[in-house]
Amino acid sequence: MKLMMLTTCAALIAAGPISAQIAAPVLKWQHGGCYASWCETGWYSSPAVADIDGDGAPEVIASAYSVVVLDGASGALEWRVASGHDITDPGASNVGRTWPGIVVADVDADGADEIVTAHSGGWVSVYDGDGHFEPGWPRQPASNELRGLSVGDLDDDGTLEILVTAASYSSINAWVLEHDGTTRSGWPQLTGGGGYSYGVFNDTSAIADLDGDGSPDLLIPSDVHYICAYSADGQHLAADPVFGGDNWGEVGVWESYATELQGWGACNGIRAESYRTNFANGPASVADMDGDGTLEVVATGRTYDCTGGETTKYNGVYVFEPDRGRFTGSGYDWTTVPIDLGAPLSLDWNIIENAAPNPALGDLDGDGEKEIVYADFSGRVHAFWLDGSEHGLWPLAIHTGGPYRFASEPAIVDLDNDGSAEVLVTTWVQKGTGQTGELLIVSATGMVLHRVDLPAPFGSPTWNGSMPCPTVADVDGDPDLEVVLQTAHSGVVVYDLPGSSGAEILWGTGRGSMLRNGTALPGDTIFADGFEDGSTGAWD
Repeated sequence: MKLMMLTTCAALIAAGPISAQIAAPVLKWQHGGCYASWCETGWYSSPAVADIDGDGAPEVIASAYSVVVLDGASGALEWRVASGHDITDPGASNVGRTWPGIVVADVDADGADEIVTAHSGGWVSVYDGDGHFEPGWPRQPASNELRGLSVGDLDDDGTLEILVTAASYSSINAWVLEHDGTTRSGWPQLTGGGGYSYGVFNDTSAIADLDGDGSPDLLIPSDVHYICAYSADGQHLAADPVFGGDNWGEVGVWESYATELQGWGACNGIRAESYRTNFANGPASVADMDGDGTLEVVATGRTYDCTGGETTKYNGVYVFEPDRGRFTGSGYDWTTVPIDLGAPLSLDWNIIENAAPNPALGDLDGDGEKEIVYADFSGRVHAFWLDGSEHGLWPLAIHTGGPYRFASEPAIVDLDNDGSAEVLVTTWVQKGTGQTGELLIVSATGMVLHRVDLPAPFGSPTWNGSMPCPTVADVDGDPDLEVVLQTAHSGVVVYDLPGSSGAEILWGTGRGSMLRNGTALPGDTIFADGFEDGSTGAWD
């Protein structure tokens, strides 16, 4: 894939720049994709960066409702299509909003990258670099909004399959489409029993080889306290034998490991029998966390008391073995998980758009082990080490009083390549406040290095901010990286990151890569020049 990317202490938090090593972001352009006096409302879709037309210059690809391709250096509009339509239909109106990140990949193995987008109304589209549909597209596998989009080569034939998940009110929530738009045999799921599932209300899925058979598998958390895992042909993956022969999707996720082993909880007011975790908005991410050559699965979700209903307590975080057992290895033990991590400020999107606890995985401190970084509905950004604790100044309080503020999925980048990575997050604010969010650069120890106000809302909206993961990439062909943001009410916004020419990108866009597959696997580190090792070998 020829991508130009990827290539408390309140006084400290409020102090602004405190590092001479990391330069402050500088606004490059704003209002990308906007109209003369207004912008489409942006949601959780992380932008992509690629030389999509093959002219040697990178473009920014983003979607709020329409799909736009923008000149990377200037933000000028190169083309726009209504979602669910192609460029030959200039009068078409949009099918609907775009929730999942933009995929850029060579889907059909023809040597050129395509753009894959998914929208409300159940539509998924594959475009060429000029905005025309590829043969067989668009498709409408569902009638409900598609909240998840990931791609991967499930059968090792060189072409990529496309996984979409829907905000459906049904156990059938996931579809796998071939590169030509046909539905893959064995899908949609969940069919035929063997697990529990419901709607998918965030971009929660991951694609990785969990069982070591050489073929990628699919992890699909959903609106239950179970996580389903499937082989490429839709068969359920078996769980650790300690669970008595159950599949992944038959083992409920409880705060108490003893209750997981028991196989049920009484929801009787006793904490061990009543605290469990729902994954309606909680994604799974996959990486070799401890560097031993074996993958682990990290999942976050809403932990609640099931006694007489659902009382939300905090956002839980779990680390599983690839067979669904709790992670125990390299001296660490996740049979006991962090608890009581912060009650929600609000779960009402009428007050503030919901927080999405997408876990980013990357080695913050350079010790060869990865940390888990995510934002939650308590208005904080967490960073967990494998010992189950938060080090340094973590968690970082985003909301410190006044109107509510939430933070995006983090990007993890070692901007100055000193072996200690920085975390980049954006924030958004409570509705009706007239305020805007910020772009923050945070050290590996949780110290705020820079905080920059995002542009004010363009037009009449009464709040602004940026909800998706920032995309860190080279958009203009100079030595330094930029950070690309899809904002709620000021279009696409780009900041220069001065002095980042030697940066290592560890988790550089939504769900880890422009495949949006929730992985941080060996070889995924991308340097600012666009290559894996800083000099040779194009990233794919």
